[in-house]
Amino acid sequence: MTAASIGSIIRSFVDGVIVLNEKHDVLWHDVNEDIPLEITEGIPITELIPCEEVRFVDNETFPITINQKKFIVEVKNFSADNHYIILCIENTKDLMTNPKMRLYCLEKIVESLDEGVMMSDHEGKITLYNVAQERLEGLNSQEIIGKHLWSAYNYNPQYSEHKHTFKTGKPIFSRYRAHSTVNGIPKYVNYSTFPIQKDGETIAVFSLSTNESKLKDRLHQTIELKRQSVVTDKNKRDLKNGTTFTFNHIKGESLALKNLIKEAQNISIHNTDVLIVGETGTGKELFAQSMHNHSPRAESPFVAINCAAIPENLLESTLFGTVKGAFTGATNQMGLFEYAKNGTLFLDEINSMPLTLQSKLMRVLQERLVRRVGSNEVTPVECTVISASNEDPEKLISEGKMRLDLFYRIAHTSLYIPPLRERTEDIHFFIEYFLEFNRKKFSKAVPDFSKTLLMILLQYPWPGNTRELEHLIENVIIRVSEADQSIEVDHLPGYMRRKIFSDHTYKINEQKNMEKKPFKSIFTNSQEHFIQKTLEQTDWNISKAAKKLGITRQSMQYHIKKHGLVKPKC
Repeated sequence: MTAASIGSIIRSFVDGVIVLNEKHDVLWHDVNEDIPLEITEGIPITELIPCEEVRFVDNETFPITINQKKFIVEVKNFSADNHYIILCIENTKDLMTNPKMRLYCLEKIVESLDEGVMMSDHEGKITLYNVAQERLEGLNSQEIIGKHLWSAYNYNPQYSEHKHTFKTGKPIFSRYRAHSTVNGIPKYVNYSTFPIQKDGETIAVFSLSTNESKLKDRLHQTIELKRQSVVTDKNKRDLKNGTTFTFNHIKGESLALKNLIKEAQNISIHNTDVLIVGETGTGKELFAQSMHNHSPRAESPFVAINCAAIPENLLESTLFGTVKGAFTGATNQMGLFEYAKNGTLFLDEINSMPLTLQSKLMRVLQERLVRRVGSNEVTPVECTVISASNEDPEKLISEGKMRLDLFYRIAHTSLYIPPLRERTEDIHFFIEYFLEFNRKKFSKAVPDFSKTLLMILLQYPWPGNTRELEHLIENVIIRVSEADQSIEVDHLPGYMRRKIFSDHTYKINEQKNMEKKPFKSIFTNSQEHFIQKTLEQTDWNISKAAKKLGITRQSMQYHIKKHGLVKPKC
């Protein structure tokens, strides 16, 4: 390989190239006209540029000034039939002709933006992650650059939006979702994802994330003040928009529930489509109504439909509407999308929707246009769509019960309501709450639950969640007599006793053990709440509280100190 061929390869990337031999004499050169050097082959390089102290080590750089113009020289060593020293000369001032310096400047601009920028390549590996994105998501760029997106954010590659955009070449606009979690707190960002295309092919995908925290806080405060001025009575149930509930009606004391409420409030401000996932009885519609009443659409209609309760042929016309003559008996009727106007449409049990109808729903959500059955005219869709599923979407997709593209449309962001069995604090809370509620409802003086029954209920898995617990307490209140000293296992409805004892978990001898040491049977994460309530009931008399829990006074003092409980000041 000759000096000329080596220099020609590099020349296209820089402003000038000079190839030297081992004695530092010029063998070949090619430089731009704006580099004022009179070069002849064979002369020592030191006669052209001031570089006496340069060692000509590979990748070494040094500045030079020629006719008051500044240049950067980078040294490259190359060995083939002979050893060559290549000097790559770049004009650091001319950004139009210097792609390396231009790229450097662009990278600095990206790093200084307030908006978060993240880019991935064709394999889904993160190649760019700026400082603003670090602040928004609480992650470190050094730890995630080079990783696959799904590895960095810990999710199934099948649900990668970057992968979807790379494949389709279509951008995804205005998503509001938390991909990262810091100290148990989800970090929500508002972002859009775009493909980067060259010569008709997608070569990379990037997302722009907006820092809206200050605006969101102000908007949140404004909406909350407006909501409080309209709904002054927390127990007021006629909100005149098709709803019954607000966030004030969501009860519970667990940290998981409180964090979920904050998450739902933040999402509702953005008017984005939401998928709520939770088991039967966890309160999905309760959250949906509350989010509507917390959003800027609160004065507009809230329209709900259970997709599992309506046959497929009627569900389509119910959602999209009909025109007269579309089928036998059809009349001009607007669908729920039109009826909801600029409010909220709640699609409950969307996992029960037939696949054929899912494709039609997906197109409506994608184009934000609805066409009545039998009509050629389209109407813009202005409502927010909140969907709910009582099954895991990943499981539904893998089993072919839900279209993946529909999931992308309905789940701009997602809420997962944990089941009651994962919120032991709330089991104890709801037992007391529903007990007191039904005492007032039936005007009946009813005793408390026995320690044995309370322990059993705290450890029961509650497959029907809060709804099942509420139903049980109401049944118990009806069955118990005012003469009873406490509510016992015998007061439970027969079906409930069979469910509890079907696996023979609770035997008579185990019940006796729980009578002796009931406190030790309580789940760890409910102990603090249980101790606090017992101390309040006994006016912080430690001896009485210990006796009620079936433990020693010393043990009681240990648990008070362990949980950092402090007697309230009078």
